[in-house]
Amino acid sequence: MNPSEITGSERIDEGVSVAVSSEDDATDVVEEAGHFRIYLGAAAGVGKTYAMLNEGHRRLERGTDVVVGFVECHRRPLTEERLAGLEMVPRRTVEYRGSRFEEMDLDSILARHPEVALVDELAHTNVPGSRHAKRWEDVLEILEAGIDVITTVNIQHLESMADAVEQMAETRVLERVPDWVVRKADQIELVDSSPEALRRRMLHGNIYPGPQVPQALTHFFRTDNLIALRELALRFLADETEEELLEHLQRRQAQVLWETSERILVAVTAAPGTDAIVRRAARMASRIKAELQVLHVVADGRPQMDDRQLAVLRQVSVDVGARWTEHRAEDPAQAVIDYARSHQITQIVVGSSGRSRWQELKGGGSVVRKISRLAGSAGIDVHIIARRDATPEPDPRR
Repeated sequence: MNPSEITGSERIDEGVSVAVSSEDDATDVVEEAGHFRIYLGAAAGVGKTYAMLNEGHRRLERGTDVVVGFVECHRRPLTEERLAGLEMVPRRTVEYRGSRFEEMDLDSILARHPEVALVDELAHTNVPGSRHAKRWEDVLEILEAGIDVITTVNIQHLESMADAVEQMAETRVLERVPDWVVRKADQIELVDSSPEALRRRMLHGNIYPGPQVPQALTHFFRTDNLIALRELALRFLADETEEELLEHLQRRQAQVLWETSERILVAVTAAPGTDAIVRRAARMASRIKAELQVLHVVADGRPQMDDRQLAVLRQVSVDVGARWTEHRAEDPAQAVIDYARSHQITQIVVGSSGRSRWQELKGGGSVVRKISRLAGSAGIDVHIIARRDATPEPDPRR
């Protein structure tokens, strides 16, 4: 996926569409619109379908062959108006248990083979007997056929979010989309609306029919629910954007630290008490909502961890939610700084040296001191944590 920065906003049906797409610096070639675009929202009614139809009209006006594969208007007048002028692939009628349902006609879309297909409600469950159980599976087949897809989904339908939403909103989330499907998107656009604006639209009958409004406002569309859903959507998009930014900076081999968010690196060694250092760093990361990484540098001629030590530290790292990395290098301090620079680390955590001042002078200084010195020139903060259960080596002069 290629989300990297906020590129603009526009009013959409009382919601705000925040576009997040792939862009590099001004000298880079501007890429064409992605083959798979998702309009992401915090809840129904923010304007996802309206934004999707607007994009369909924009591409049609530029000469692109666009069809509506499936759009659900929910009797919203403004959304229905935006369908005018767009070619619609007829739906197929399916009979199931004595009832008739309308579903997207996947085969007709594939046969028509437009350049772009607009497909609403990515998380939709198809009527039993359909070729695929889920609409997102239909979308993957359309993409595999070489057709661009623009679609919509709400944050509660992401597999990683659904359980949290169920607990928070006290409602079942039956339709779910695997996170990896959403992350396949070339572009994700957040269609945002404040809770107050969304509840106002609900009250005016612009989201659900009148009889459903009172229950919606006192249950799923409570202000606290909408605030939480909005935060989930923003955090998901921010995480994806952060990953794209780091990939971009690594490709450019940027030497300047971009402090868009805090990232903490723990440099671990074979010294006693290192597991406590990792836990301490995890508490620091938790307080500031920072990403945590653990780096073990294997250097020749220095004490190494045995397999048991290594397994313990790895497990501690996993338990605290950190990412574990191992490197082999002749100069451990330089390796730590090189890794920190390439991964845009803002803070380094190391354990205090157990060597005496005499041993440091004799051996050319400690790794901790060298890390501190190099980090200063790189603009990276260093935290030196005392090893409370470590015993310093004896000074041979005494």
